[in-house]
Amino acid sequence: MMNAVTRAYLRAGSQTVSNVLKPATVASAQVQRNAHTDLQVPDFSPYRRESVNTPNRKDDSAESRKAFSYMLIGAGAVGSAYAAKGLVTAFVSSMSATADVLAMAKIEIKLSDIPEGKSVTFKWRGKPLFIRHRTADEISTERSVAVSTLRDPQGDDQRVIKPEWLVVIGVCTHLGCVPIANAGDFGGYYCPCHGSHYDASGRIRKGPAPLNLEVPAHEFPDDGTLVVG
Repeated sequence: MMNAVTRAYLRAGSQTVSNVLKPATVASAQVQRNAHTDLQVPDFSPYRRESVNTPNRKDDSAESRKAFSYMLIGAGAVGSAYAAKGLVTAFVSSMSATADVLAMAKIEIKLSDIPEGKSVTFKWRGKPLFIRHRTADEISTERSVAVSTLRDPQGDDQRVIKPEWLVVIGVCTHLGCVPIANAGDFGGYYCPCHGSHYDASGRIRKGPAPLNLEVPAHEFPDDGTLVVG
């Protein structure tokens, strides 16, 4: 039988071993908490597609890959086409005429303000515009001229829509001077700068000018209105 001294010695040794092991167990638990190894990872398997539910599974479906490629290419093509359309629209818009230019593109003239036998000058697109109300004698004279004798052959009927109204741009075809109306050897227009003479149809008849006066695009919406441009 153990005496009292032996029992006391064994009790002290047991307590010493217990005290030595306890801090080691606490330290191990602390390390696990710091490493987050004691946390459970949430399982999202019920929300995943069956084809990707297995992490190590490869997508070996050629049709699936092909469909994705087609979709990606189609989306890129649509985006590129839209961007190209916007670029072309912006480029064309930058080249179009401004509002003030469009406002000058056409001019409307009240014909009743021009008496017979007179030529009136208007400003159109920054150039002088001659509107001549011709008499019956002027019409008859210009239509009797032999076209073959003209430097720039044009019949009078090719230069007018209505015989009584002559519409020409008042710029000499020689060096761009402005001729004088109802003047010259042929009673039409005369450029005093270099001596070019035009008849009452705006055709060059004498002098250095090579061409007839230009006839702009024009129309008569009604009997009393002329629209040029």
